[in-house]
Amino acid sequence: MNDLHQLTIGQAHQLLKEKRISSVELTKASLAHLAKVEDKVRACVTISEDTALKQAREADKAISSGKIKPLTGIPALIKDVMCTKSIRTTCSSKILENFIPPYDATVIEKLKAEKAVILGKTNMDEFAMGSSTENSAFFPTRNPWDLGRVPGGSSGGSTVAVATDEAIYALGSDTGGSIRQPAGFCSVVGLKPTYGRVSRFGLVAFASSLDQIGPVTKNVADSALVLNVIAGHDNRDSTSAPHPVPDFTKSLTPDLKNLRLGIPKEYFVEGMQKEVRVSMETAINKLEELGAKVDWDASLPLTKYALAVYYIIAPSEASANLARYDGVKYGFSYQDTNNMWEAMEKTKQFGFGAEVKRRIMLGTYALSAGYYDAYYLKAQKVRTLIRREFAQAFDKYDALVTPTSPTVPFKLGEKADDPIQMYLSDVCTLPINIAGLPAISVPAGFTDCLPIGMQIIGKPFDEETILRIAFAYEQATDWHQRKPPI
Repeated sequence: MNDLHQLTIGQAHQLLKEKRISSVELTKASLAHLAKVEDKVRACVTISEDTALKQAREADKAISSGKIKPLTGIPALIKDVMCTKSIRTTCSSKILENFIPPYDATVIEKLKAEKAVILGKTNMDEFAMGSSTENSAFFPTRNPWDLGRVPGGSSGGSTVAVATDEAIYALGSDTGGSIRQPAGFCSVVGLKPTYGRVSRFGLVAFASSLDQIGPVTKNVADSALVLNVIAGHDNRDSTSAPHPVPDFTKSLTPDLKNLRLGIPKEYFVEGMQKEVRVSMETAINKLEELGAKVDWDASLPLTKYALAVYYIIAPSEASANLARYDGVKYGFSYQDTNNMWEAMEKTKQFGFGAEVKRRIMLGTYALSAGYYDAYYLKAQKVRTLIRREFAQAFDKYDALVTPTSPTVPFKLGEKADDPIQMYLSDVCTLPINIAGLPAISVPAGFTDCLPIGMQIIGKPFDEETILRIAFAYEQATDWHQRKPPI
């Protein structure tokens, strides 16, 4: 078979189970295709070919002895913000350019327990701070639907890798939309689980009360399969929820009968591209045809404050989390100085990129004496009100449906000098992180060959419902089957 790299998880698993292919064959096919397209899109920071082939051989041994699980032997790529033992973990930052972790993140342990194959690490906005994957210290990643445009961010490398079939699936992280927004821009499925559903142990922290790991896949069924593996309580993460993990694949039915869907009008923002609005209306009408009861007059009036709240809380937490990078124990260290204090200052000056330094300064200011109550404390109070408003909405609705982004992918460099416009790219996604809710982005259309994503938001720990809605929509449309012309 010459097109093994194009398989979904479900298809690859069936072929491996029937012993019609081997994991080594599948892994070699993925690596060969990756080598073919990588120079065009630049999705990967590190490719661990030897490690991947070793893992594939181990997977084949397990399969031959009858020990096969849903992810056994299937190649994946990992966003370079999760610790991988013996594989470089850079966060796409100069300050961690040569850092090799001595341990695995919990999600990596879970993948290895399944005998999954890890091909390498994907590019991202530095420390996950960005919406375009242009803020990487190494190189920008390009959108495979138009190489002159951004793939979204910060998990742009992961979504591009899946869109171009460099890997069968990938893991990303989502702090304000960093899985969903690039998934929408690249026409793949991106799931942000409920905060606490997936362990953050070994995830390099950006904003600890907002970060969450999730899958990037070619279809919704694959998303459910990956979530089955990575979800669950972890004693090493104090924010990990001791919540039972169902089999998410059992919720995948093509029927939406009697489900109540709210369409919050505040998410159809001023300045939204007309084509995005039209695609959303068409997609929501399709959900109605599938049996859902749709309310077009849902309202979340506090949404307008979410952007301001996010850009106080996230930089404040980033300021505290990134204080550890002083060049003393690990990472980049500036040595040409007269004393320790100057060395620490220069390490941060030359180790961090412009966007990271911008957010550290914003956060430090918000947390400083005399401003803490006016900014950080007030933002936390408004966050509570936003959470409460979502909870009230879910008294009426089983899920909420919005655009993933108000625009299609924009051109490389178009918003690089305008941070406010860049931040507005996440206006539809970041309220969900503030409230800690699950949400999924699914392909929902194209305009001029550029993808449009639809976001489905659920109640806390109700990934089953949003997966059900996403699956039903996907089965009734063919957007997810289209491939970029690369």
